[in-house]
Amino acid sequence: MKEYATENIRNVALVGHQGSGKSSLVEALLYTTGAITRMGKIAEGSTVSDFDEEEKQRQLSINTTLVPIEFDDCKINIMDCPGFTDFIGEVKNAVRVSDCVLIAVDAVAGPEVGTEVAWQVAEEFNQPPIVVINKINRENASYTRTLEALRARFPEYKFIPVILPIGEGPTFKGVINVLTQKAYYDVGKDRSELPAEMVSDIQAAHLALIEAAAEANDELMNKYFETQDLSFDEVREGMRQAARNADLKTVPVFVAAGEVNIGTYPLLEALIVYVSPPSQRRVALYSEPGEEVQFLNRPQSDDGPVAAYVFKTTFDRFVGTLNYFRIFSGSMKSGSSYWNSEKGQEERFQQLLVLRGKEQFPVSVLHAGDIGAIAKLNDTGTGDTISTKDKQLRLRKPVYSAPVYSVAVDPKTQQDGQKMGTVLSQLVQGDPTLRWRNDGDTKQIVLEGMGDIHVGVALSRAERMGVHLISSIPKVPYKETITKISKAMHRHKKQSGGAGQFGEVHLRLEPTGSGGGFSFEDEVVGGAIAGSFIPSIEKGIRGVLDSGVIAGYPVVDVRAVVYDGKMHPVDSKDIAFQTAGREAFREAFLQGSPMLLEPIMNVRVTVPEENMGDIISDFTTRRGRVQGMDSEAGRSIVTALVPLAEMLRYSNDLRSMTGGRGIYTMEFSSYETMPSNIAQPIIAQFKQHAVTEE
Repeated sequence: MKEYATENIRNVALVGHQGSGKSSLVEALLYTTGAITRMGKIAEGSTVSDFDEEEKQRQLSINTTLVPIEFDDCKINIMDCPGFTDFIGEVKNAVRVSDCVLIAVDAVAGPEVGTEVAWQVAEEFNQPPIVVINKINRENASYTRTLEALRARFPEYKFIPVILPIGEGPTFKGVINVLTQKAYYDVGKDRSELPAEMVSDIQAAHLALIEAAAEANDELMNKYFETQDLSFDEVREGMRQAARNADLKTVPVFVAAGEVNIGTYPLLEALIVYVSPPSQRRVALYSEPGEEVQFLNRPQSDDGPVAAYVFKTTFDRFVGTLNYFRIFSGSMKSGSSYWNSEKGQEERFQQLLVLRGKEQFPVSVLHAGDIGAIAKLNDTGTGDTISTKDKQLRLRKPVYSAPVYSVAVDPKTQQDGQKMGTVLSQLVQGDPTLRWRNDGDTKQIVLEGMGDIHVGVALSRAERMGVHLISSIPKVPYKETITKISKAMHRHKKQSGGAGQFGEVHLRLEPTGSGGGFSFEDEVVGGAIAGSFIPSIEKGIRGVLDSGVIAGYPVVDVRAVVYDGKMHPVDSKDIAFQTAGREAFREAFLQGSPMLLEPIMNVRVTVPEENMGDIISDFTTRRGRVQGMDSEAGRSIVTALVPLAEMLRYSNDLRSMTGGRGIYTMEFSSYETMPSNIAQPIIAQFKQHAVTEE
């Protein structure tokens, strides 16, 4: 692969809803430029983008794939992103390192939830969007209907057709460039004369193109007011400026049919023209969430300090670690050492690589703005900034949503258990939307992600890395507390020859209310219990807190007060008062009208308007309390407070209710009292289990 200077590089994140034809479009672009001699098919598992075994089995993109395309002396680094909303982290990472977001929209389905998610990510990073209406050759496809749906869904944007289709559905046979007013038929790149029946449509689109170009800057606007026209070069330059400036909210619209490779040549031309080279983009430096983003005060060039952002990390038990990075400033050379600003470690970059799918091309140097990869770094992972020790920079990271789906995992064998922590940490290091933790309340290892497919893919990767894990539905981290003041006395007396044990504790328990935690107080007077034994009593009580009393869950929001007791001058000792304190606590707890507390989640669901009633009804069956309903860009948003126990597999149910068009976020809100009819079976199951163990 040739070496490309900064001015000849374009970085494009290809995003869109699942099924919008992104991977097939990439195949067509590769074929058009001669990079491949045969277009692969998703059903055959032969596409350049979906090369992972998991992707082939599921026939679903789950990774962002780097696909550089060489065209017209430029390199277009296309990052083909998964459209399934479980993999939003992959989309965010790709958009972070791109200079434009190319959004594929299905010409039959129109803009969907995945379209909106992609749009929101583009706005988060101030990336200018370009739309390609894809699959225009399908039955029931409509360019006009899709364009109007985009305008209705995103009313603050101006959608400007640059390419028009010649026919739709089975009659689709080519496209027209509105600016050059030339037609491209079939898969060819040759320009032809316009079809006579489309002259009026082309003229209307050409006028809209001129007006959008005029709005790009004051000079063009003034000339347009004076002459009511702009030259070809002025329109081209105005649209170039409008498309590259996200603040102008001008969106060029193209049309293509990736599967049959029609419309790809003018799309390639447009990516060169309408996407900014890295030298014209600013560098966003590190900022904490909520802080104003700072920028590096220089254009992206080889002359600047080295600053590269690692946006993807993969692990393979045979190949090892592979880090993908985008250079935002300076140039990087094979065989050089660089500084990981995040980890404070020096890393040796032995051989720089350019990747096209799974193909690897060794290169000696990469220039500012380019995207490459490096294998076998020791400490580097996704989100790290690579710079130099004397000029340490940290680049801005995406903000990721909290996980909404979790499983408990157990090792299949003892050997798997020894490696489980290391492999889970590697998976999390490569995917910031994936997390794992040791839940102290439930005594389980919990793996969390954005959905069942996301977590399932992670488990499959763990298996390929040599660790077999068994997953199950995680326990809900309930808590135990009391609702009224209670008292109990327990005397521990043991005499079986030799030194005996004696301790008597009088204990009072008081509820402290939500968030009160646990506290211990000493109100003993008159020396009924020596001061040296008070810590023993507290130690015995604290030994009960984690394991609970009524259902095996941690005890919270309780104050324990020891107010009286007795001791023996010879037989009283530490262990006796630990036992007496523990048992007195258990007895008092049972007399304090104990109850279970359950975690309540704040849930926000975004669905098509026609599904809002189903969502609200479903929340009612889940003991949820709807907090609000809103409408935004043609979608309904429902917020509700719902018990976590009712949300453990909600992603599957939401997908079923909405045909995959709904998305949601979930975060912890508070603990609330569990209804007794639901708590009783849990308590009874715990008692039965305890009896069985005895």
